[in-house]
Amino acid sequence: MHLLDSFSISMSLVFLIGYLLIVFEHWIDINKTTTALMMGVLCWVIQFANVYSTNSNLQHLFSHFSEVSQIIIFLLGAMIIVEIISAHKGFQLIINFVNVRSKKKLLWIIGFISFFLSSILDNLTTTIVMISIMQKIVPDSKDRMIIGGAIVIAANAGGAWSPIGDVTTTMLWIGGKISPLNIMKDMLIPSIVCTCTSLIYLSFLLKGPILQVDGENDDNVTEPLGVPILILGMGVLMFVPVFKILTGLPPFMGIIFGLSILWFFTDIAHKKRAHLKVTNILSKLDLSGPLFFLGILLAINALETAGILTQLSKFVGETITNSNHVATVIGLASSVVDNIPLVAAAISMYDITQYPLDHSMWKLIAYCAGTGGSILIIGSAAGVVYMGMEKVNFFSYLKKITLPALLGFFAGIITYLIMS
Repeated sequence: MHLLDSFSISMSLVFLIGYLLIVFEHWIDINKTTTALMMGVLCWVIQFANVYSTNSNLQHLFSHFSEVSQIIIFLLGAMIIVEIISAHKGFQLIINFVNVRSKKKLLWIIGFISFFLSSILDNLTTTIVMISIMQKIVPDSKDRMIIGGAIVIAANAGGAWSPIGDVTTTMLWIGGKISPLNIMKDMLIPSIVCTCTSLIYLSFLLKGPILQVDGENDDNVTEPLGVPILILGMGVLMFVPVFKILTGLPPFMGIIFGLSILWFFTDIAHKKRAHLKVTNILSKLDLSGPLFFLGILLAINALETAGILTQLSKFVGETITNSNHVATVIGLASSVVDNIPLVAAAISMYDITQYPLDHSMWKLIAYCAGTGGSILIIGSAAGVVYMGMEKVNFFSYLKKITLPALLGFFAGIITYLIMS
């Protein structure tokens, strides 16, 4: 066996073991961020011990880190903006709007709010916000199981058609595989069909009105300037794609600019309200998400530099020749493992000359990677946070939510194929 082959096998084993630890995070009680960071560094340690020169490896590492840091900065900026809105209780307006008594009506209202909110924010943040809202409105745990599953499905579908709604869609955008207007135009309807198909199924599982809970609306007042902060925060997030088109600068520059505007406004408005200043809000920020992405992307980049993804590309290309089938397989695989490395691998495996900008495969990958994660609770960040917030176990989700999620997944694919 050649020395290079032994290094490739070692790196593949590190990646596989790391991924198994990530998949079974809740069983082994080891945080997936820890595993991802360790996996990313170890893969590069193996690569630096490879036959390449040190200078060549450094060039590859610096080149990849430049791309990775764009995604991390973008995520951090978006998370800070959302945290500022949350600190001002700007989302209380949404709570007031969805405060209805019919379970089925609430399912559809929360579902579509999650869908469109996710397209502006991201599926993880949207799920946190909407699950928190649901917990204040729905007292019965069985009902929360169904509605919470709908939130996961809708949030994932909502992020799939927006360049800023899902990390994987953002990766495809930043990677030069899709353009904002085309992905929004072509994937909006399939994503809506996916959501509606699942909601129709889930609505049959809900019956009767929601019981009134004493004191459920005690905390219904926003902080000073809560509404303007909500509008401004949403506005700067939606302006990011426009900023890129107008200036030609990458999206992370747009998110930095939007954050600076919001930060500037809050500093002027809250000179005597220290708890609402951004410097204090930053202390509440959860950095485990961006650090997890950092570790995963570093590991994928090491696999790419070692040529492992090139070999995998040849194998997949020879085994699966239909680009639609490739996207579907990626979507189904994302129900078991995180969709970020799957999409990162696809970006690396398929050359832009083979599948140019806005090719149907890239659009379908964006949809499948985003919505496929809803099939199992461990398949997406939205599902994992739902599991943590509602203490839902793997098999309860499998019994109640997997089938409607799967039906919605294929309904969206069929819709896109018919449209195209």
